[in-house]
Amino acid sequence: MTTTLIPTPRKLPPSALARLAAVGLRTRKLRAALSALGIAIGVAAIVAVLGLSASSQAGLLAEIAKLGTNLLTVANGQSPTGGAAELPDAAPGMIGRLPGVTSVQHTGTVKAAVYRSPLIPAINTNGLTVTAASLGLPGAVGTSVAQGNYLNAATAREPVAVLGAGAAQLLGIDHLWPGERIWLGGQWFYVTGILKPAVLTPIIDASVFVGYPAAEKYLGFDGHPSTIYLRARTNQVNAVHNLLAAQADPENPGQVSVSQPSAALVAQADAESAFNVLFLGLGAVALLVGAVGVANIMVISVLERRSEIGLRRALGATRGHIRIQFLSEAVLLAAGGGVIGVAAGALATAVYATARGWAIVIPPLAWGGGFGAALLIGAAAGLLPALRAARMSPTEALWRV
Repeated sequence: MTTTLIPTPRKLPPSALARLAAVGLRTRKLRAALSALGIAIGVAAIVAVLGLSASSQAGLLAEIAKLGTNLLTVANGQSPTGGAAELPDAAPGMIGRLPGVTSVQHTGTVKAAVYRSPLIPAINTNGLTVTAASLGLPGAVGTSVAQGNYLNAATAREPVAVLGAGAAQLLGIDHLWPGERIWLGGQWFYVTGILKPAVLTPIIDASVFVGYPAAEKYLGFDGHPSTIYLRARTNQVNAVHNLLAAQADPENPGQVSVSQPSAALVAQADAESAFNVLFLGLGAVALLVGAVGVANIMVISVLERRSEIGLRRALGATRGHIRIQFLSEAVLLAAGGGVIGVAAGALATAVYATARGWAIVIPPLAWGGGFGAALLIGAAAGLLPALRAARMSPTEALWRV
């Protein structure tokens, strides 16, 4: 009695499988490159969106940390009738008596328009605000003078103005020349300084500052502060925050608005990050288009390579060998697109973040998630063509050649 021994099919080692998959892609270079391009665009979009969002937020938080998170603002709220309430004249002094408060500065809104010259039409105000300001305001709000000088005890009594960074730009003043003037409240005011941008208080940038005595003398200002800026000790910020409304206006604390600019900016950064979901969706659409391209090239590849499939099956390759070969080609194609996409997204993030002066931050979720998504999409797109190729019998594949 003789026994027929059926040889056990050998498994393809990973190195041989990789070479076999690479050969299938190299023979169709242009088609493979175009299919990988769709994957690369989608991955690059995901990496760039997440990287730029993280870099922007890191840059903002670093700026806030540098300027301090202990700045609080007190502003006039609404009266019971719906109009604007008024802060008491004594509010800045009363706030300065609170334990933990290290400095107090204040501003008051002046009802006056400002123009580059009297020839400008009255409607073209550029949204600028004229503000009476105390003498230590720049240090309290975390800015300083970029050009010239800020108000002092002498110039605060004269028709002299200091421009916020945005106000100077809108008025077309990028350099202070001797005798520089602006048309403010129907008369000329000399410009003695331009401030640097105020990150924590953007309203400062769009303001034109004059001294309290000058505002009362030349512009009819009533002397009431409208916004108070104060710095508190870092470990007492919350305690001071809770007392500010009652301290500023004991009779009507409900008509006082208290805020912490740094907290508002952090919330703004979070909101911008949430908005990035839209761009992530666009990246996902690009990945889906790339998946369709991979599936298309693999289906066509199966049809074009029926002779190869039949010959390999006739020489002993199993259905599993054929299936893993075509599936590996799809995954390799997607992996190539994923690597290119991660590199392109990281490069875009680095270039833009460097140009804006941000720290370059690319979260692991960005590059890891993008590359992982590319692999999953490649495997999903190549699964059906791989199964179709594995179902072909040797005789069927060779007969159709």
